Amino acid sequence: MKKMLLATGNSGKLREVKEMLAGSRIQILPQALLGVHEIAESGASFLENALLKARHAARQTGMDAIADDSGLEVDVLHGAPGVYSARYAGPHASDADNLSKLLRDLVSVPMAQRTARFRCVLVCVHGANDPAPLICEGVWEGCILDAPRGNNGFGYDPVFLPAEHAYSAAELAPAEKNRLSHRGQALRRLVARLTCASD
Repeated sequence: MKKMLLATGNSGKLREVKEMLAGSRIQILPQALLGVHEIAESGASFLENALLKARHAARQTGMDAIADDSGLEVDVLHGAPGVYSARYAGPHASDADNLSKLLRDLVSVPMAQRTARFRCVLVCVHGANDPAPLICEGVWEGCILDAPRGNNGFGYDPVFLPAEHAYSAAELAPAEKNRLSHRGQALRRLVARLTCASD
């Protein structure tokens, strides 16, 4: 069993990653367990932010670290909220605040123009100065509903309708969401690469 640090303070992400890695040879430890505090996400891209978080956690603990940065990209908003997804309504915004702002911004936009996607960039570093981090990406296409639906998930899940599905991301059972989601795609790719590297 390989122990790796997950560099996030987001309880929803921690829960999903643990669920998806159940049965694998990777044991995830939350960074808070080892006293690692979150670092500011000052990067201009998902990749930059993921690397910032992973290298910071590895530097603080000496452990291998996994981090992701992910967010929602809405086409009619020119890719916003993007890297600002967690703070779309302001620096200390809640999920509900961000959701409300998104729906206000799209209030006059017809459903056909509400195309969007969740994007996740997941990295794994073997030490803070790892010159060749593993980088995996996942993309989940869909559109934005005009009102929240469902109580599962977190973030923008209640208004995200996956392509060719009748249920919002927040209406899906956790196992189904993990199978389809951007984070699930990226994590499966990372596990496959880690497994190949250790065999």
